[in-house]
Amino acid sequence: MRNRPSPVVVALGAIALLLIATSAVAVARGPDQVMQWKTMVGVPAGLTGAQSQAPLRGINGGGIPWTIDRGHGSLSRSGHLEVEVEGLVLAAGANTGSNPSATFRGLVSCVNADGTFTNVLTAPFPATTGPASAGGGNSEFETDVTLPTTCIAPIVFVTSATGSWFASTGF
Repeated sequence: MRNRPSPVVVALGAIALLLIATSAVAVARGPDQVMQWKTMVGVPAGLTGAQSQAPLRGINGGGIPWTIDRGHGSLSRSGHLEVEVEGLVLAAGANTGSNPSATFRGLVSCVNADGTFTNVLTAPFPATTGPASAGGGNSEFETDVTLPTTCIAPIVFVTSATGSWFASTGF
């Protein structure tokens, strides 16, 4: 006759495994993570450079609207920034559905304790050009930026080489 563990022992074992798994997820996210996002939005017509009456946090929108299929990433307190975008392309104009820019940049915008903004721009990183249907508008990067001591309500942007935004955290 085989000895079977009691239901109490099985339940305690299951709880122990659940606690270990939860701890592993917390460590993977990192103790200093400020934000993680799973959506981004392209610059709408009302916030494009030519039409915007007030740039968003002092950052001009791209010259025409942009759209994005998918964007996600994370930002840590230490300034570690990871961003991945897919299908970040023009939403209007002659090249609708295509990305003409071979490079994108990341930008972290923070509200300072005194209400002013600090905008931290990354170095350029490669982006695929061409129509989204052929893989255009895709990019992935990981870098470290120097954040201000106080960074309230951060927004992460994907910008042009000159710093006009094409996509931002949001939906």
